[in-house]
Amino acid sequence: MRSIREIQQRTIAYFEQRSVPNAKLDTDLLMAHCLGVKRLDLYLDLERPLTDLQLNVLRPLVKRRALREPLQHIIGSVEFAGVTLAVDKRALIPRQETEELFMYACEHAGEHPQTILDLGTGSGALAIALAKKYPQAQVTAIDASPDALSLAQENFSANVSEKTVQFIRSNWYDSLPVIEKYDLIISNPPYLTKGEMATAEPEVIKYEPHIALQSGEDGLDDLRIIIAGAHDRLATGGLLALEAGIAHNEALMQMAKTAQLEGTYIEDLSGRPRFFLATKC
Repeated sequence: MRSIREIQQRTIAYFEQRSVPNAKLDTDLLMAHCLGVKRLDLYLDLERPLTDLQLNVLRPLVKRRALREPLQHIIGSVEFAGVTLAVDKRALIPRQETEELFMYACEHAGEHPQTILDLGTGSGALAIALAKKYPQAQVTAIDASPDALSLAQENFSANVSEKTVQFIRSNWYDSLPVIEKYDLIISNPPYLTKGEMATAEPEVIKYEPHIALQSGEDGLDDLRIIIAGAHDRLATGGLLALEAGIAHNEALMQMAKTAQLEGTYIEDLSGRPRFFLATKC
């Protein structure tokens, strides 16, 4: 019988041979998932032998990761702003940057936004996190993909007890009532350029929905629509909070000016201009 240490070392080497990013971390997370323990627990019992049954559970998951299937899809969930979300091919996997967007939106939206719109909700990450943060608010989550909406609704049912989120299938603003005004509009829209999409990691190209990632040649097609329509959808003093490409800030500032919004950008934790905020004065 092989120990946790030996299987860990073999799996790390196997992943490294196949250029799997974060080979050690992914090994630990897969082993902890299969054993039903926390990652730290592995290091408290490295000489523990693994049974044939445990290895039979682990091996196919290791092979899936070696083929560059996202770790989150294999495990089936991801943590986002204190919420556990189911993830699969139906929607984009929530990233750390989008959690930063959530944080900045809460910081700048004021204490009591009453109406919130999540454009392109995907897994429902932002809508659900905002519904938990602001239980008094009415949150509307839209997506053009029926598959994404079904995943978002599943995550909502698992995480939010009150019916504070309304899900609507819509291509951006198209199916929303014209008279509805929002204190906060938030979105992590597609913003990769055609070139960026072509050079993305296999996890992205093979397993995530391209419609949620690429937006025209320059990555701005969807951002143009969102910003152009925001003025008529925002309440006075309302906030538009967006995640965007790191080369987009100048173009977004000009779009906001044209749309009669006052815009600024915020850098992500790596120091890149990732988030764009605009207000309706």
